[in-house]
Amino acid sequence: ALYEKLEAVRKDGSIVSSNTSTIPLATLTKDMPARFRGDFLITHFFNPPRYMRLLELVTGPDTKPEPIALMRAFADIELGKTVIGCKDTPGFIANRIGTYWLQSAVVAAIDDGITVEEADAVIGRPMGIPKTGVFALLDLVGLDLMPHVLRGLAGALDADDPFHAIYREPEMIEEMVAAGYTGRKGKGGFYRLDHRSGKRVKQARDLATGEYRDAVRPKLASVAAAKKGGLRALVEHGDKGGRYGWKVLAATLCYAAHCATRIADDIAAIDAAMRLGYNWKYGPFELIDNLGPAWFRARLEAQGLPVPALLEAVGDGNFYRTTDGRRQFMDYAGGYRELTRLAGVLLLEDIKRASAPVARNGAASLWDIGDGVLCLEFHSAMNSLDPRTLSMIGTAIRLVPQHYKALVIHNEADNFSVGANIGLLLIAAKLRLWFVVRWMVGKGQKTYMALKYAPFPVVGAPSGMALGGGCEVLLHCDAIQAHAETYSGLVEVGVGVIPGWGGCKEMLQRGFAEPRRAGGPMPPIVKAFETIGLASVARSAQEARDLLILRPGDGITMNRDRLLADAKARALALVADYAPPEAVEIALPGESAAIALGMAIDGFRKTGKATPHDAVVGKLLAGVLSGGKTDIADPLGEDDLLALERSAFVALARNPASIARIGHMLKTGKPLRN
Repeated sequence: ALYEKLEAVRKDGSIVSSNTSTIPLATLTKDMPARFRGDFLITHFFNPPRYMRLLELVTGPDTKPEPIALMRAFADIELGKTVIGCKDTPGFIANRIGTYWLQSAVVAAIDDGITVEEADAVIGRPMGIPKTGVFALLDLVGLDLMPHVLRGLAGALDADDPFHAIYREPEMIEEMVAAGYTGRKGKGGFYRLDHRSGKRVKQARDLATGEYRDAVRPKLASVAAAKKGGLRALVEHGDKGGRYGWKVLAATLCYAAHCATRIADDIAAIDAAMRLGYNWKYGPFELIDNLGPAWFRARLEAQGLPVPALLEAVGDGNFYRTTDGRRQFMDYAGGYRELTRLAGVLLLEDIKRASAPVARNGAASLWDIGDGVLCLEFHSAMNSLDPRTLSMIGTAIRLVPQHYKALVIHNEADNFSVGANIGLLLIAAKLRLWFVVRWMVGKGQKTYMALKYAPFPVVGAPSGMALGGGCEVLLHCDAIQAHAETYSGLVEVGVGVIPGWGGCKEMLQRGFAEPRRAGGPMPPIVKAFETIGLASVARSAQEARDLLILRPGDGITMNRDRLLADAKARALALVADYAPPEAVEIALPGESAAIALGMAIDGFRKTGKATPHDAVVGKLLAGVLSGGKTDIADPLGEDDLLALERSAFVALARNPASIARIGHMLKTGKPLRN
């Protein structure tokens, strides 16, 4: 009835879509006129849609090409989605395999006496699956939702589908849902937090008794073996974790191979759907390649388990291979096809597969990405920045004028950069090597200034976290082309120091250049103080505009796969008639402004909003941003501001309270409020 009402009022060419994954398109459009069927499709988003990149697109035999092309382009470019075409089958791709995987893991854990902690330890990071594993993921999704998904899938699948062999609804889950234990949105789920003596204690549900007990970190030799030997070491191990891991993994991979031809046009679509829809590091066919298809097939045969036809077809080869630097995948006919990219998509992983780096060290590399553009890639742990990174920036500054036109700073890790390597700072501080601290700060400042005033365009292309020194490198670029989900900020106060590689200077310059700012020098000083002193982090590229990390001319790319191409285009557009930025001077009020900010800090201290060391850090920061002992009639240049930064940074690095903050952050990953 709803579709009939929509059909009566919609205009020609308007698209009608459904987000369902449980009702086939053929059923949704049954008895609807040809005009409606021609403009109808299923757009299955994954939750939360802001962060999950997968969009499954289902079309029917009557769907016209125009709405398909329009929706693909809109979802890709404007929404940032990876659009995967699916066949009109129950659960489509990701939920068909994902639901089987979850059900298989739950049933096997209950049957084999595996605890929820053990299950999540095995069916998690060792398999390239998020640490939520199975049971924590169900808590996140909601236990009340799963029975509906299971029933819907069981009712829609053919009678001979292997899903029916594992389908059952455990009584424990029914009892939990009835009692309000629906997961994180309820009183708890397979895990809960017990509030005891003012503390929160994590508890886990005992699958045998149905009672809660304090959660324990499982000690499984198979999981330990996987850290060194990989996935095969996990499932070859003879302990209960290895047996459980093999049982669930083998069943899931065989199910994916069994239904592949029914649900997708090729295996690459299935792997992409599981990576993007369930955040697996590898899709099922990539996992088989990691195990070794021949080994996997032999083990199935040795245990008397059926071998899927696709696994027979791959023989002694792999589902994926690289030929002449190009990645190929096996099609359903047994041949190989190249994995192609959409126009406007440029991935560093493809460039790295097909070429050697122009230069490389342990922390960074330079890659030729074509058309005279060089790409600087960070690849240290968490992309933290150290002297090796700074050295590679220097190499780029020397090479580009000789052989290239422009530089893009980009990588495809989860995070652009978490900042400077504070572990090195801690070592130097504990050894009281203050000359090393001064050298590290000065080296970073000189390198970033050389980048800013290089005789060629530099474009930063971040995604994920760009914090501390990682944010500062962006501040020194000619332009930023940021992925929409970029989280940027100058967070150094959390470890007891201030930005030391030009972050204070750049935030002042951005504030004074802001056309809408109020008159006088104090508003931009206060803005910079609040941004740095509160360790403000922009939760998106759009928010980064509000913090002045992104300027009005900087760009935002919705689809991460298009980020490098957009940044490259931005760099090339700057090449013609390029000139480095002109040096600027800023008139700062000096000690009067520092005193005013200091009074505010004292107020925060008295009301408990700032800790004692917060006040120490804040007052040194205030001195830098106010210009030290300058007078407003004597403008300061960039070197003057960098000297103030350097002095304050080194003073804080010598402070035992800052050293304690750095050590605590490295140990716990959380700031110390001392």
